[in-house]
Amino acid sequence: MCGQATNTIDCPANPTRETRAKSGRVELGPANAAERLSGMDEDTKLQFPSLPATKEELLDWAYPMRREMQEILPGLFLGPYSAAMKSKLQALEREGITHVVCVRQDIEANFIKPNFPHTFRYLVLDIADNPVENIIRFFPTTKEFIDGCLATGGKVLVHGNAGISRSAALVIAYLMETFGMKYRDAFSHIQERRFCINPNMGFVHQLQEYEAIYLAKLTIKMMSPMQLGRSFLQAGMAGSRKRSLEEDDDFGAMQVAAAQNG
Repeated sequence: MCGQATNTIDCPANPTRETRAKSGRVELGPANAAERLSGMDEDTKLQFPSLPATKEELLDWAYPMRREMQEILPGLFLGPYSAAMKSKLQALEREGITHVVCVRQDIEANFIKPNFPHTFRYLVLDIADNPVENIIRFFPTTKEFIDGCLATGGKVLVHGNAGISRSAALVIAYLMETFGMKYRDAFSHIQERRFCINPNMGFVHQLQEYEAIYLAKLTIKMMSPMQLGRSFLQAGMAGSRKRSLEEDDDFGAMQVAAAQNG
């Protein structure tokens, strides 16, 4: 991927901001911290590789395909557990699979499990397909595992039970962070290849929030210590100015009230 064209994202990123009114003033949500940090140096840009071109025409989706795995990117496959069962060893080897991300909940461990630990390298993740499950915490580990596989010329299958919600969310997050994509674009790219994906709404909300998180993380990683120190200093000064203005407003309101009572 290193030799491919790159997408450039100017900082600051513009993640969705949650605003709320309080005492007549508007306060910015947590995303504003990432905006401040990434916006300190106008010359700072994040470089992302472009999505690899599709080698073959996309097949028309048919219902039985949900029981198979599909190639989302060169070397990255998404599918259900039925694509990784004991009877599928020859099919996996024929596709060149070398790594497997196995997603399951602990109560599923008896029937969703690594079937070929001596043939493939496994990453087993305990994730419940529940809207309140914190799936963001698994994104960095999954990305590191997939990157390590692809960097050595391997191929990786990411599967859960049905290959629809948990495993799809992990692959969406991988595309977002690797190629600088928004959630909707990453979802559409995967759905064109595996039409049945449908992350639960809790995962969708976390994926939408993840854009600001990974952009801030990458921005911090690429900034020099001097830039980073200046960023936090300016952010602190901005917070001090805000508090000072609020104190002035409160003091002025107290004076007006005192004059009216007097």
